[in-house]
Amino acid sequence: MAIKTIITEPNKLLRQVSQPVDQVGNYEQKLMDDMLETMYAANGIGLAAIQIGIPKRIIVMDICKEENKKEPKYFVNPVIKNKDPLKATYEEGCLSVPNQFAEIDRPSKCEVEYLDYNGKKQLLKADGLLATCIQHEMDHLEGILFIDYLSKLKRSMIVKKLSKLKSNTAIL
Repeated sequence: MAIKTIITEPNKLLRQVSQPVDQVGNYEQKLMDDMLETMYAANGIGLAAIQIGIPKRIIVMDICKEENKKEPKYFVNPVIKNKDPLKATYEEGCLSVPNQFAEIDRPSKCEVEYLDYNGKKQLLKADGLLATCIQHEMDHLEGILFIDYLSKLKRSMIVKKLSKLKSNTAIL
């Protein structure tokens, strides 16, 4: 397993729509292992393949809050089947939008159909943080970031701040 570099906003790759995976094989499993290691190293709870520069419809996540306990979840070609009309608000952050957080309203529950780590078709009924995380990560597959739900002014302030950070670190 290897820790990959996480792409940060602004970057055109993050706005790209990811492509479906034909089948889950050794390459995809190694990619998911690397994604999980990268996510854990960055103290994240979810990561989409596009965030490490691979435009494939693959997501990993682990929302377990218990210290030293891991409950990884793998989603290949996820599709949301049902969304609850009732909304829930969570403060969201993103490894590709470092140190920025905002309250986002999303459907409180959803059903997602996907292929698991071994390529088997699954259906998951999610609610709470898991539902929010799935929807957040699935947005990445469509080239959408959580800041896109904010007002134009808030979003542009965040992007400006991130651009400045990038140019400052490039100088170092």
